[in-house]
Amino acid sequence: MSTIDWLIVLAYLLATLGIGVYLARRASSSMEEFFVSGRSLPWWLAGTSMAATTFSIDTPLYIAGVVGNRGIAGNWEWWAFAMSHVVLIYVFARLWRRSEIVTDAELIELRYGGRPAAVLRAAKAFLFAVPINCIGIGYIMLAAVKVIGVLGIWEGLGFGPDEQILGTDPKLLTVLGVAVLVLLYAGFSGLWGVVTTDFFQFFLALFGAVAVAFYALRSPRVGGLHGLVEKVQATTDFDVLAFIPFTLGQEGNWFGVGWSAFAGISASTFLAYVLLQWWTFRRSDGGGEFIQRLAASKTEAEAEKAAWFFNLMHYVVRTWPWVLVALAALVLYPDLEDRELGYPRLMLDFLPSGMLGLVVASLVAAFMSTVSTQINWGASYLTHDLYRRFMRPQATQRELVRAGRVASVLVTALGAAAAFFAQDVAAVFRLVIAIGTGPGVVLILRWFWWRINAWAELAAMVAGFFTGLFTTVVPVLRIDDFGMRLAVITGITTLIWVAVMYLTPPERPETLVAFYRRVRPGGPGWAAQRAATGLPPAQSLARDLRRVLAALLLLFGLMFGIGGGLLLRWDVAVAMTAVALAGGLWLYRIRGEERDA
Repeated sequence: MSTIDWLIVLAYLLATLGIGVYLARRASSSMEEFFVSGRSLPWWLAGTSMAATTFSIDTPLYIAGVVGNRGIAGNWEWWAFAMSHVVLIYVFARLWRRSEIVTDAELIELRYGGRPAAVLRAAKAFLFAVPINCIGIGYIMLAAVKVIGVLGIWEGLGFGPDEQILGTDPKLLTVLGVAVLVLLYAGFSGLWGVVTTDFFQFFLALFGAVAVAFYALRSPRVGGLHGLVEKVQATTDFDVLAFIPFTLGQEGNWFGVGWSAFAGISASTFLAYVLLQWWTFRRSDGGGEFIQRLAASKTEAEAEKAAWFFNLMHYVVRTWPWVLVALAALVLYPDLEDRELGYPRLMLDFLPSGMLGLVVASLVAAFMSTVSTQINWGASYLTHDLYRRFMRPQATQRELVRAGRVASVLVTALGAAAAFFAQDVAAVFRLVIAIGTGPGVVLILRWFWWRINAWAELAAMVAGFFTGLFTTVVPVLRIDDFGMRLAVITGITTLIWVAVMYLTPPERPETLVAFYRRVRPGGPGWAAQRAATGLPPAQSLARDLRRVLAALLLLFGLMFGIGGGLLLRWDVAVAMTAVALAGGLWLYRIRGEERDA
C-alpha cells in the first residue's frame, strides 16, 4: 500500500470516530436512545443498517470460499435465508414494532409469565450475548487477520511472516486495535452511532466490492464477462456456474429432473438449505440485530419498508459483485489452496494506488459496521435483560447507559478472545448455523399459537445449541454431511420441545390475553383470546402469506435475472425476469385488495 492508500484509510477511521463522538450526547439521554435510537429511525436508515451488519470483512472471503469449493449453487447456504427475511417483511416486522421491546429477549416476559419466563429470558440473553455473539465477532476478526496477512502490511514494516509481538500475531493486534476504535464510537453513541456510520460504511463497502470485480474482469487473463464464462468452468471438476444444481431432460428421473452429477454440493445439503434451514434457525422470526432495527423504526409501516430495503440490498444488489470476484479468482489463481484468500489477493494484484486504499477502507468499513452492531446488540442483552431485569430494576436511565458502555467493553473483550481460536471462516459460519438450528419453529409458533409455553422455547433453545455443538465439534458424534446434520439437529430438538410442552402446563389465561391485546397477531391460534378481548387481529395472516409468496417470486426473479444476464445465460435472464414481473404484479394486486378492504 502506498502513502495515499494509508491516508485514505486513516481519514476514514478518523471520520467514523468523529461521528460517534458527535452523536454521544444524544445517545446518553436514556437507555432507549442508546439501544433503539428513541424509536425514531426512518426506513432507509434502518434498512441500510440491517444490510450493513450482514456485510462484514468476512463476507466476501466466505463467498470466495463457497464459490471456489462448491460453485455458485453453494450460496444457497445463505440465499435460503431470503425466505425467512421475506417472511420478516410481511409477517413479523409489524409484530415486532407493535410489541415495543428493546431486545427480542424482552418479548419472552410479554408472551410468557412467571418464573419459567424469567429463567428463559436470562438464559437467552446470556446465550446470545456471550457465546453466540462472541463466536460471531471472533470469526469476523479471523477474516480481518487473513486480509491483513495477504496485504503484507507487517512484512512491509520489516517483520517476518511468523514473527510475534508480545507473544501474539501482529496481524491480530492490528485487528484488535481497529476493534478498540469500534468500541469507542459504539460505546459513545450507542445505536445512533452504529446506524449512522452503517449508512456510509455500507455504500463504501458496496463500492469496494464492485471495484474489485471491475478491475479483476479487466485482466487479459480473464477477458471480461465472456472470457470469465468460458474459462472458469475449465478450472473445476464440478458445475461451478449452476444456480440450482439440477439437470433437466435426464431419462430415468422423475419428470426428467435429476441431481447434477457435477454439483458442488450434495442433494441432502441443498434440500436442507431450501426446505429446512431457514425456518428452523434461531432467526426464523427476525434475528436479534434486525429486531433491534425494527423496534427502533418510527412506525410499523417504516419497519416493513426497512425489511424490504434490506432484502433488495442484501440479495439483489450485493450478491453478484461477490460472485464475479470469486469466479475471477478461480481463473486467476487456479492453484490457490485457501479459496477464501482469492478476494484480498485480487485487491493487491489488480487495484491501482488510491483505489486500493479506498477498497481497503471499504473492508475496514464492513468490519466496523458488523462489529459495532455485535457490540451494541450484545450489550443490550447484558444491560436490559440481565442487569436491569435481575440486578438493578430501580436503576436510573443514566446508570443504564453507563452499564451499557461497560457491557460494550466486556462483549468486545470476549469477542477478541474468541478470535484466538477461530481457524476457518466458512467452518465457523457453519458452526454458528448448527448451534442456532432447531428452535426456529417454536419462535414462529409462539406468535400464532397460544399453547407454546416458556418451557418449550427454553427446551428448544438449549437442545438445539448442544445438539448442534456436539454434531459439529465432537469427533464421535460429528455428522460430516451438512444437510444430514441440520436434519438430525432439527429432529432431536423437535422431539424434545414437543415433549416438554405437553408435559408442562400452558401459560395463564391473563398472560395470553395481555399479549394478544398488545400485539394482536392473526391466524386461528388466538381465537379464545380474540373472543375474550373483542379485538380483531391487526393483520390478516392469510393475506400476509400470499404477499410472502409473491415477494419471493419478485426477489429471486430479480436476483437470478440479473445473475443470468451477467453470466450471459440469456434463457435464465429472460425466464427469471418474467418470474419477477409476475411476482410484482401479484403484489400490486394484493395491495389493491387490501385498500379495497
